[in-house]
Amino acid sequence: MNKLYLIRYGEIALKGENRSLFENKLLSNIKKSLENTDKNLITYKTPGRIFLKTSTDQSVVIDRLLKIAGIVSFSPVLKLSLNYNEMKKETLKIVKNTLEERENISFRITARRSNKKYKYDSMELQYKLGEYVIENVDQNKIEVDLHQPELNINVEIRKHNSYIYSKVHQGIGGLPVGVTGNVGLMLSGGIDSPVAGYMGIKRGAKIIPVYFHSFPFTGDKTKQKVIELANVLANYQNNIDLYVVNFTDILQEINKKCPNKLMTIIMRRLMLKITELIIEKKNGKAIITGESIGQVASQTLDAIRVTNPIPKLPILRPLLGLNKVQIINMAKKIGTYDISIQPYEDCCSIFVPYSPETHPKMEQIKKGEETLDVDDLIKKAVNTAELINIEAY
Repeated sequence: MNKLYLIRYGEIALKGENRSLFENKLLSNIKKSLENTDKNLITYKTPGRIFLKTSTDQSVVIDRLLKIAGIVSFSPVLKLSLNYNEMKKETLKIVKNTLEERENISFRITARRSNKKYKYDSMELQYKLGEYVIENVDQNKIEVDLHQPELNINVEIRKHNSYIYSKVHQGIGGLPVGVTGNVGLMLSGGIDSPVAGYMGIKRGAKIIPVYFHSFPFTGDKTKQKVIELANVLANYQNNIDLYVVNFTDILQEINKKCPNKLMTIIMRRLMLKITELIIEKKNGKAIITGESIGQVASQTLDAIRVTNPIPKLPILRPLLGLNKVQIINMAKKIGTYDISIQPYEDCCSIFVPYSPETHPKMEQIKKGEETLDVDDLIKKAVNTAELINIEAY
Protein backbone atom coordinates (compact mmCIF):
# COMPACT_ATOMS: atom_id res chain seq x y z
CA MET A 1 0.00 0.00 0.00
CA ASN A 2 1.30 3.45 -0.89
CA LYS A 3 2.18 5.76 1.97
CA LEU A 4 2.57 9.52 1.79
CA TYR A 5 5.41 11.58 3.27
CA LEU A 6 5.46 15.34 3.73
CA ILE A 7 8.99 16.73 3.31
CA ARG A 8 10.14 20.14 4.52
CA TYR A 9 13.13 22.19 3.44
CA GLY A 10 14.73 25.27 4.97
CA GLU A 11 17.14 27.65 3.23
CA ILE A 12 15.92 26.57 -0.21
CA ALA A 13 12.94 28.81 0.48
CA LEU A 14 15.30 31.81 0.47
CA LYS A 15 16.70 31.22 -3.02
CA GLY A 16 14.42 33.70 -4.79
CA GLU A 17 14.19 33.22 -8.54
CA ASN A 18 16.40 30.11 -8.33
CA ARG A 19 14.17 28.41 -5.80
CA SER A 20 12.53 26.06 -8.30
CA LEU A 21 15.97 24.85 -9.44
CA PHE A 22 16.83 23.83 -5.86
CA GLU A 23 13.40 22.27 -5.29
CA ASN A 24 13.61 20.24 -8.49
CA LYS A 25 17.10 19.00 -7.59
CA LEU A 26 15.84 17.88 -4.19
CA LEU A 27 12.90 16.10 -5.83
CA SER A 28 15.33 14.34 -8.17
CA ASN A 29 17.64 13.29 -5.33
CA ILE A 30 14.74 11.88 -3.31
CA LYS A 31 13.60 9.84 -6.30
CA LYS A 32 17.12 8.53 -7.02
CA SER A 33 17.56 7.48 -3.39
CA LEU A 34 14.45 5.28 -3.42
CA GLU A 35 13.86 4.26 -7.03
CA ASN A 36 15.65 0.93 -6.57
CA THR A 37 12.97 -0.02 -4.00
CA ASP A 38 9.91 1.27 -5.90
CA LYS A 39 9.97 2.06 -9.61
CA ASN A 40 6.48 3.60 -9.37
CA LEU A 41 7.12 6.08 -6.56
CA ILE A 42 5.77 9.59 -7.05
CA THR A 43 7.35 12.88 -5.96
CA TYR A 44 5.69 16.26 -6.35
CA LYS A 45 5.74 19.69 -4.80
CA THR A 46 3.26 22.23 -3.51
CA PRO A 47 4.14 25.73 -2.21
CA GLY A 48 6.70 25.24 0.58
CA ARG A 49 6.36 21.46 0.68
CA ILE A 50 7.51 18.34 -1.16
CA PHE A 51 5.57 15.08 -1.12
CA LEU A 52 6.67 11.49 -1.64
CA LYS A 53 4.24 8.66 -2.33
CA THR A 54 5.69 5.15 -2.24
CA SER A 55 4.98 1.54 -1.34
CA THR A 56 8.50 1.07 0.05
CA ASP A 57 8.70 -0.16 3.65
CA GLN A 58 8.50 2.82 5.99
CA SER A 59 11.72 1.96 7.87
CA VAL A 60 13.65 2.05 4.57
CA VAL A 61 12.06 5.35 3.53
CA ILE A 62 12.91 6.96 6.87
CA ASP A 63 16.52 5.71 6.77
CA ARG A 64 17.09 7.10 3.29
CA LEU A 65 15.35 10.44 3.76
CA LEU A 66 17.49 10.99 6.86
CA LYS A 67 20.55 10.98 4.57
CA ILE A 68 19.35 13.40 1.88
CA ALA A 69 20.89 16.87 2.06
CA GLY A 70 18.33 19.65 1.74
CA ILE A 71 15.67 17.96 3.87
CA VAL A 72 15.13 19.74 7.19
CA SER A 73 12.42 17.38 8.43
CA PHE A 74 9.75 14.98 7.19
CA SER A 75 6.66 13.15 8.40
CA PRO A 76 4.52 10.20 7.35
CA VAL A 77 1.12 11.86 6.74
CA LEU A 78 -2.52 11.16 6.09
CA LYS A 79 -3.98 13.13 3.19
CA LEU A 80 -7.61 14.05 3.80
CA SER A 81 -10.24 16.29 2.31
CA LEU A 82 -11.10 19.64 3.91
CA ASN A 83 -14.10 18.02 5.61
CA TYR A 84 -13.94 18.71 9.35
CA ASN A 85 -15.72 15.48 10.31
CA GLU A 86 -13.09 13.45 8.50
CA MET A 87 -10.31 15.33 10.31
CA LYS A 88 -11.75 14.80 13.76
CA LYS A 89 -12.23 11.05 13.21
CA GLU A 90 -8.62 10.61 12.09
CA THR A 91 -7.34 12.74 14.97
CA LEU A 92 -9.22 10.57 17.45
CA LYS A 93 -7.91 7.42 15.78
CA ILE A 94 -4.30 8.57 16.27
CA VAL A 95 -4.93 9.15 19.98
CA LYS A 96 -6.65 5.78 20.45
CA ASN A 97 -3.90 3.93 18.56
CA THR A 98 -1.31 5.55 20.80
CA LEU A 99 -3.26 4.58 23.93
CA GLU A 100 -3.18 0.94 22.80
CA GLU A 101 0.56 1.05 23.40
CA ARG A 102 0.54 3.21 26.55
CA GLU A 103 -1.64 3.54 29.63
CA ASN A 104 -1.85 7.34 29.42
CA ILE A 105 -0.47 10.24 27.40
CA SER A 106 -0.22 14.00 27.32
CA PHE A 107 -1.16 15.54 23.99
CA ARG A 108 -1.83 18.70 22.04
CA ILE A 109 -3.16 19.63 18.62
CA THR A 110 -1.06 21.96 16.44
CA ALA A 111 -2.93 23.40 13.46
CA ARG A 112 -1.59 25.47 10.57
CA ARG A 113 -3.82 27.07 7.98
CA SER A 114 -2.24 28.31 4.75
CA ASN A 115 -5.72 28.22 3.17
CA LYS A 116 -7.19 31.37 4.68
CA LYS A 117 -10.61 30.60 3.18
CA TYR A 118 -11.08 27.61 5.45
CA LYS A 119 -13.95 28.13 7.90
CA TYR A 120 -11.86 27.70 11.07
CA ASP A 121 -8.65 29.55 11.83
CA SER A 122 -5.72 27.69 13.43
CA MET A 123 -6.69 28.41 17.04
CA GLU A 124 -10.31 27.42 16.50
CA LEU A 125 -9.34 24.18 14.79
CA GLN A 126 -6.91 23.25 17.56
CA TYR A 127 -9.56 23.88 20.20
CA LYS A 128 -12.35 21.99 18.43
CA LEU A 129 -10.23 18.94 17.62
CA GLY A 130 -8.79 18.82 21.14
CA GLU A 131 -12.26 19.11 22.64
CA TYR A 132 -13.51 16.27 20.43
CA VAL A 133 -10.67 14.00 21.58
CA ILE A 134 -11.29 14.72 25.26
CA GLU A 135 -15.01 14.01 24.87
CA ASN A 136 -14.39 10.63 23.25
CA VAL A 137 -11.52 9.19 25.30
CA ASP A 138 -11.30 8.17 28.97
CA GLN A 139 -10.17 11.43 30.58
CA ASN A 140 -8.11 9.51 33.15
CA LYS A 141 -5.84 8.41 30.31
CA ILE A 142 -5.14 11.76 28.66
CA GLU A 143 -4.19 15.29 29.57
CA VAL A 144 -3.50 18.41 27.55
CA ASP A 145 0.08 19.68 27.59
CA LEU A 146 0.76 22.66 25.32
CA HIS A 147 4.50 22.82 26.04
CA GLN A 148 6.02 19.32 26.12
CA PRO A 149 3.34 16.87 24.98
CA GLU A 150 4.17 13.22 24.48
CA LEU A 151 1.89 13.22 21.43
CA ASN A 152 1.67 16.27 19.17
CA ILE A 153 -0.89 15.86 16.41
CA ASN A 154 -0.28 18.28 13.57
CA VAL A 155 -3.01 19.36 11.18
CA GLU A 156 -2.15 21.38 8.07
CA ILE A 157 -4.93 23.03 6.08
CA ARG A 158 -3.84 23.68 2.53
CA LYS A 159 -5.62 24.77 -0.63
CA HIS A 160 -7.34 21.53 -1.61
CA ASN A 161 -6.55 19.07 1.18
CA SER A 162 -5.71 18.68 4.85
CA TYR A 163 -2.80 16.67 6.20
CA ILE A 164 -2.48 15.02 9.61
CA TYR A 165 0.69 13.65 11.19
CA SER A 166 2.13 13.04 14.64
CA LYS A 167 5.78 12.16 13.99
CA VAL A 168 8.48 14.53 12.77
CA HIS A 169 11.90 13.17 11.74
CA GLN A 170 14.74 15.70 11.67
CA GLY A 171 16.81 15.65 8.46
CA ILE A 172 20.38 16.84 7.90
CA GLY A 173 19.36 20.14 6.27
CA GLY A 174 21.68 21.98 3.94
CA LEU A 175 21.37 22.12 0.15
CA PRO A 176 20.55 19.36 -2.38
CA VAL A 177 23.57 17.48 -3.71
CA GLY A 178 24.59 18.80 -7.11
CA VAL A 179 23.45 22.41 -6.89
CA THR A 180 26.94 23.61 -5.92
CA GLY A 181 28.81 21.57 -8.54
CA ASN A 182 31.53 18.90 -8.58
CA VAL A 183 34.18 19.08 -5.87
CA GLY A 184 37.22 16.86 -5.34
CA LEU A 185 37.75 15.22 -1.95
CA MET A 186 41.20 14.09 -0.81
CA LEU A 187 39.99 10.90 0.90
CA SER A 188 42.28 8.89 3.18
CA GLY A 189 41.45 6.04 5.51
CA GLY A 190 41.41 8.33 8.55
CA ILE A 191 38.64 9.91 10.59
CA ASP A 192 38.79 13.47 9.25
CA SER A 193 38.47 13.38 5.45
CA PRO A 194 35.17 11.41 5.29
CA VAL A 195 33.63 13.94 7.68
CA ALA A 196 34.91 16.80 5.51
CA GLY A 197 33.33 15.09 2.49
CA TYR A 198 30.02 14.77 4.32
CA MET A 199 30.07 18.46 5.17
CA GLY A 200 30.70 19.28 1.51
CA ILE A 201 27.73 17.10 0.53
CA LYS A 202 25.53 19.03 2.97
CA ARG A 203 26.40 22.24 1.13
CA GLY A 204 25.23 20.89 -2.21
CA ALA A 205 28.59 19.65 -3.52
CA LYS A 206 28.85 16.42 -5.50
CA ILE A 207 32.08 15.01 -4.14
CA ILE A 208 34.61 13.08 -6.23
CA PRO A 209 37.04 11.35 -3.83
CA VAL A 210 40.69 10.81 -4.73
CA TYR A 211 42.65 8.26 -2.72
CA PHE A 212 46.45 7.83 -2.91
CA HIS A 213 47.48 4.17 -2.72
CA SER A 214 51.11 3.14 -2.28
CA PHE A 215 51.38 -0.62 -2.63
CA PRO A 216 53.24 -2.42 -1.05
CA PHE A 217 53.67 0.26 1.64
CA THR A 218 49.90 0.34 1.98
CA GLY A 219 48.12 -2.95 1.38
CA ASP A 220 44.84 -3.88 -0.27
CA LYS A 221 43.09 -3.86 3.13
CA THR A 222 43.75 -0.12 3.32
CA LYS A 223 42.31 0.35 -0.15
CA GLN A 224 39.25 -1.70 0.78
CA LYS A 225 38.82 0.43 3.90
CA VAL A 226 38.71 3.60 1.75
CA ILE A 227 36.19 1.96 -0.59
CA GLU A 228 34.00 1.18 2.44
CA LEU A 229 34.22 4.83 3.53
CA ALA A 230 33.22 5.92 0.02
CA ASN A 231 30.29 3.50 0.22
CA VAL A 232 29.03 5.25 3.36
CA LEU A 233 29.36 8.67 1.72
CA ALA A 234 27.57 7.37 -1.39
CA ASN A 235 24.45 6.82 0.72
CA TYR A 236 24.36 10.58 1.28
CA GLN A 237 25.05 11.38 -2.37
CA ASN A 238 23.38 8.50 -4.31
CA ASN A 239 26.57 7.52 -6.17
CA ILE A 240 30.27 8.29 -6.09
CA ASP A 241 33.17 8.05 -8.54
CA LEU A 242 36.23 7.12 -6.48
CA TYR A 243 39.67 7.59 -8.05
CA VAL A 244 42.52 5.45 -6.72
CA VAL A 245 45.93 6.90 -7.60
CA ASN A 246 49.07 4.75 -7.62
CA PHE A 247 51.43 6.97 -5.61
CA THR A 248 54.28 4.50 -4.99
CA ASP A 249 56.80 5.77 -7.58
CA ILE A 250 56.30 9.41 -6.54
CA LEU A 251 56.59 8.50 -2.87
CA GLN A 252 59.87 6.68 -3.45
CA GLU A 253 61.20 9.66 -5.41
CA ILE A 254 60.32 12.02 -2.55
CA ASN A 255 61.83 9.66 0.01
CA LYS A 256 65.05 9.42 -2.00
CA LYS A 257 65.62 13.08 -2.89
CA CYS A 258 63.87 15.34 -0.36
CA PRO A 259 64.84 16.31 3.20
CA ASN A 260 63.15 13.95 5.65
CA LYS A 261 61.57 16.68 7.73
CA LEU A 262 59.85 18.15 4.65
CA MET A 263 58.48 14.86 3.29
CA THR A 264 54.90 15.25 4.53
CA ILE A 265 54.50 18.76 3.16
CA ILE A 266 56.09 17.98 -0.23
CA MET A 267 53.96 14.84 -0.45
CA ARG A 268 50.84 16.89 0.22
CA ARG A 269 51.78 19.49 -2.41
CA LEU A 270 52.07 16.78 -5.06
CA MET A 271 48.83 15.13 -3.93
CA LEU A 272 47.02 18.43 -4.37
CA LYS A 273 48.46 18.82 -7.86
CA ILE A 274 47.37 15.33 -8.90
CA THR A 275 43.92 15.78 -7.36
CA GLU A 276 43.44 19.01 -9.28
CA LEU A 277 44.45 17.40 -12.59
CA ILE A 278 41.92 14.60 -12.04
CA ILE A 279 39.11 16.84 -10.82
CA GLU A 280 39.50 19.35 -13.64
CA LYS A 281 38.61 16.57 -16.08
CA LYS A 282 35.29 16.22 -14.20
CA ASN A 283 34.60 19.96 -14.31
CA GLY A 284 35.47 20.24 -10.63
CA LYS A 285 35.28 23.65 -8.99
CA ALA A 286 37.25 23.11 -5.75
CA ILE A 287 39.12 20.59 -3.60
CA ILE A 288 37.98 19.55 -0.11
CA THR A 289 40.52 18.38 2.48
CA GLY A 290 40.12 17.10 6.03
CA GLU A 291 42.57 19.59 7.49
CA SER A 292 41.91 21.25 10.86
CA ILE A 293 44.22 24.06 11.96
CA GLY A 294 47.01 22.90 14.23
CA GLN A 295 45.86 19.30 14.55
CA VAL A 296 49.07 17.79 13.12
CA ALA A 297 52.41 19.11 11.84
CA SER A 298 51.22 19.45 8.24
CA GLN A 299 48.22 21.53 9.35
CA THR A 300 49.94 24.49 10.96
CA LEU A 301 49.22 27.81 9.29
CA ASP A 302 52.77 27.90 7.94
CA ALA A 303 52.34 24.43 6.42
CA ILE A 304 48.98 25.38 4.93
CA ARG A 305 50.55 28.55 3.50
CA VAL A 306 53.13 26.61 1.48
CA THR A 307 50.60 24.07 0.15
CA ASN A 308 47.85 26.55 -0.79
CA PRO A 309 49.53 27.93 -3.96
CA ILE A 310 49.80 24.50 -5.64
CA PRO A 311 46.30 24.13 -7.10
CA LYS A 312 44.57 26.88 -9.03
CA LEU A 313 41.28 25.55 -7.70
CA PRO A 314 40.24 26.81 -4.25
CA ILE A 315 40.91 24.49 -1.31
CA LEU A 316 37.94 24.06 1.03
CA ARG A 317 38.56 22.99 4.63
CA PRO A 318 35.17 22.33 6.29
CA LEU A 319 36.79 21.08 9.54
CA LEU A 320 38.83 24.24 10.01
CA GLY A 321 37.40 25.25 13.38
CA LEU A 322 36.56 21.82 14.82
CA ASN A 323 38.59 19.93 17.40
CA LYS A 324 39.21 16.18 17.29
CA VAL A 325 36.38 15.30 19.68
CA GLN A 326 33.87 17.19 17.54
CA ILE A 327 35.15 15.48 14.39
CA ILE A 328 34.95 12.05 16.02
CA ASN A 329 31.39 12.69 17.19
CA MET A 330 30.36 13.65 13.66
CA ALA A 331 32.12 10.58 12.22
CA LYS A 332 30.11 8.39 14.59
CA LYS A 333 26.90 10.15 13.61
CA ILE A 334 27.37 9.66 9.86
CA GLY A 335 28.62 6.07 10.16
CA THR A 336 32.29 6.35 9.13
CA TYR A 337 34.03 6.18 12.52
CA ASP A 338 34.11 2.39 12.99
CA ILE A 339 35.57 1.99 9.50
CA SER A 340 38.12 4.78 9.94
CA ILE A 341 39.60 3.30 13.13
CA GLN A 342 40.37 -0.04 11.49
CA PRO A 343 44.16 -0.53 11.90
CA TYR A 344 45.32 -0.09 8.31
CA GLU A 345 47.82 2.66 7.57
CA ASP A 346 47.87 5.15 4.72
CA CYS A 347 51.05 6.36 3.00
CA CYS A 348 51.14 9.64 4.94
CA SER A 349 51.25 7.90 8.32
CA ILE A 350 53.87 5.37 7.18
CA PHE A 351 56.30 7.98 5.79
CA VAL A 352 55.73 10.63 8.44
CA PRO A 353 59.09 12.18 9.45
CA TYR A 354 60.47 11.60 12.93
CA SER A 355 60.73 15.36 13.42
CA PRO A 356 58.55 17.11 10.80
CA GLU A 357 58.96 20.78 9.96
CA THR A 358 56.05 22.69 11.52
CA HIS A 359 56.98 26.19 10.32
CA PRO A 360 58.20 25.75 6.73
CA LYS A 361 59.12 28.66 4.49
CA MET A 362 58.39 28.66 0.75
CA GLU A 363 62.09 29.07 -0.07
CA GLN A 364 62.86 26.05 2.09
CA ILE A 365 60.24 23.93 0.31
CA LYS A 366 61.39 24.94 -3.17
CA LYS A 367 64.97 24.10 -2.28
CA GLY A 368 63.83 20.74 -0.91
CA GLU A 369 62.02 19.99 -4.17
CA GLU A 370 64.69 21.21 -6.60
CA THR A 371 66.16 17.76 -7.32
CA LEU A 372 62.74 16.13 -7.77
CA ASP A 373 61.92 14.88 -11.26
CA VAL A 374 58.27 13.90 -11.04
CA ASP A 375 56.49 15.55 -13.99
CA ASP A 376 56.31 12.31 -15.96
CA LEU A 377 55.39 10.39 -12.80
CA ILE A 378 52.54 12.82 -12.12
CA LYS A 379 51.18 12.39 -15.66
CA LYS A 380 51.40 8.63 -15.28
CA ALA A 381 49.63 8.73 -11.89
CA VAL A 382 46.78 10.81 -13.35
CA ASN A 383 46.41 8.73 -16.51
CA THR A 384 46.49 5.36 -14.72
CA ALA A 385 44.21 6.28 -11.80
CA GLU A 386 41.67 3.53 -11.20
CA LEU A 387 38.03 4.63 -11.35
CA ILE A 388 35.63 2.82 -9.04
CA ASN A 389 31.93 3.65 -9.42
CA ILE A 390 30.08 3.21 -6.15
CA GLU A 391 26.29 3.07 -6.09
CA ALA A 392 24.34 3.97 -2.97
CA TYR A 393 22.85 1.11 -0.93
